Amino acid sequence: MIVAGLTGGIATGKSTVSDFFSAAGAQIIDADRIAREVVEKGKPAWREITAHFGQDILLPDGEIDRQRLGDIIFSAPKEKQILNRIVHPHVFREMETQRQQIQNSSPDAIVIQDVPLLIESGMHKHLKPVIVVYVPEKFQLERLMKRDNISEAAARARIAAQMPIEEKKKQADIVIDNSGSREQTRTQTLKIYRCLEQQQAMKSHIPSDTPTGSYPPHQF
Repeated sequence: MIVAGLTGGIATGKSTVSDFFSAAGAQIIDADRIAREVVEKGKPAWREITAHFGQDILLPDGEIDRQRLGDIIFSAPKEKQILNRIVHPHVFREMETQRQQIQNSSPDAIVIQDVPLLIESGMHKHLKPVIVVYVPEKFQLERLMKRDNISEAAARARIAAQMPIEEKKKQADIVIDNSGSREQTRTQTLKIYRCLEQQQAMKSHIPSDTPTGSYPPHQF
């Protein structure tokens, strides 16, 4: 089994790339989806969040108002750190559970761990290859303003709250440039997936302690 890490910055198109990998046949472990699930009403993370941030962050049905909570943490870095300390352990445990399930059921699978904070959390050190979905910051800004219908100032604040995309790019084994068309991005993604399939095929036919090659930084 190959377990690759996938990350990017806000509005760089990581989810689009994840969908392309999934359509190609990869097993996706989606940290964002898991993060939404672990904070559902009544779950341990939900109780910890409401204990710290108060009932004002809840919607009428008792679920967390993600927009309101997002506004709080994007304007207060310490609050963001507190939220991460609450949520991340729950997310990481579930990710590992899913990875083990895939290992047991499909040992030759190509697994993509789709994690927004892959590098910030240090998780990238344990995954190979690390794939970063990249666009220049000016594209991030334009796409984020359009996507979320927010002002330039608000978009800049959200981008500034994350590790700069140029820094993430430096940590990548593979860079997918999403500055062009959707089809160009899909072509890059499928090329990478085929490479991962070849790598897995090699692993399946040689002793486990024999090196299978590395992933020098490159761009598709």
